[in-house]
Amino acid sequence: MGTTWKGFATVTVMLLCFLLVYYIQSNMTFHKISPFSTFGQKTLLQRRRPPPFKSLTFSSWDQSTCLKPRQKFVFIKTHKTGSMTSVNIFQRYTIHHNLTTLVAKAGGYISWPFPPAETDYVHIPGERYDVLFNHMVYNKTWLWSKFPANTAYISLIREPLGHLKSCMRFYSLPQLLRITSTNPIKTFLRDPWRYKNLSEAYFRFCNVTWDGTRNHLAFDMGYPTEGAEDMEAAERYIKGLEYDFTLVLLLEHLDESFVLLRRLMCWEMQDVLYDSVPKNVGNYSYKSYTPTPRELANLRRWKAVDYLLYDTFNRSLWRKIAAQGPNFYQELYYYRELKRNVSFYCNGEQKRKPNRTLTVEATKWSPQFVVDAEYCRIMQTTAWNLTEEIRQKASRKEEGRWLIIRPVLNLRSIIKGQPTLTNTGLNR
Repeated sequence: MGTTWKGFATVTVMLLCFLLVYYIQSNMTFHKISPFSTFGQKTLLQRRRPPPFKSLTFSSWDQSTCLKPRQKFVFIKTHKTGSMTSVNIFQRYTIHHNLTTLVAKAGGYISWPFPPAETDYVHIPGERYDVLFNHMVYNKTWLWSKFPANTAYISLIREPLGHLKSCMRFYSLPQLLRITSTNPIKTFLRDPWRYKNLSEAYFRFCNVTWDGTRNHLAFDMGYPTEGAEDMEAAERYIKGLEYDFTLVLLLEHLDESFVLLRRLMCWEMQDVLYDSVPKNVGNYSYKSYTPTPRELANLRRWKAVDYLLYDTFNRSLWRKIAAQGPNFYQELYYYRELKRNVSFYCNGEQKRKPNRTLTVEATKWSPQFVVDAEYCRIMQTTAWNLTEEIRQKASRKEEGRWLIIRPVLNLRSIIKGQPTLTNTGLNR
């Protein structure tokens, strides 16, 4: 009897182990790469990095899930939100699919902080454009006059505290606010209203007021600085944005955002990968500062519109993800592994052996594709240089006299008591 029971228990344990292995393999995503998958794995493990790709396979690409990708889109490039990394995806898609871009006559700004004008961009016959991915204040009326009704509107925002820290450093706001402490964030958040007359920068050339400490995110999305205290108007405006935009990405959840973008746009996996090596990242003494509860309460009151904007699209993101079903997280796992390994390949092996390519096999989310030197080059090229490539490809020479003055330069002019300008040496 004892022997029989032990045998039964052994068989049961083996069966359970088999079922567990089957469940894991059927619910997790793995991919295989050739020829890199057999090259250098020992070296990678010694460096405490994950091996390039696991050897198990899974379902093939089913094209019926996405018959027609959306290839008309506007990406509103916001300030200090990680948009330098994100815009690469939209520029890359534009290049790979030879789409027609509404491009600035010079630089990467269509307009800011003023409404767009016909003199700000390069006109083409018929005025029919597929994409836009520049800095500009969101202007629904103007954009709807340039793009068809089926255009997808996309943008990117970030949590307001991190945004304020980044703005404080980038725009030299302590100088504008006349704060001399080593932690300007702490000093400012003790009483933000004390600095209101200093923080509101007035751009005389276009009669626009901008505040880099307050609702900068909402401003880039088209909400005026003067509406900071009118929360009813802010709520109405942000509800309109929620209706207008196909997706607003969140910097704190960038991977989830791009997996959702791929699904909503019916794009392929290769279209939404980005280089894992950080770009345009600065370190400064107050970057890691955690405000006190009272300082955070002041911040929420001061940046009430930005917090309403962020909270709205935070809820919207997770609501849209929930609607995708549980396999969204299988794809997210696969996406993160693929992104990490492609980045590792482009920043390592490809640089050592430029002729070596990386073949990513088909999955249920994307067909097979090849990562080569050109793919790596474009993925690692800065937004400014890719904009110039797109301009040159369309035989559009940069016209320097139309170069929009960047806001950081106009802020420096205000700090020095000098006039602000629209274009290089030119008032609007």
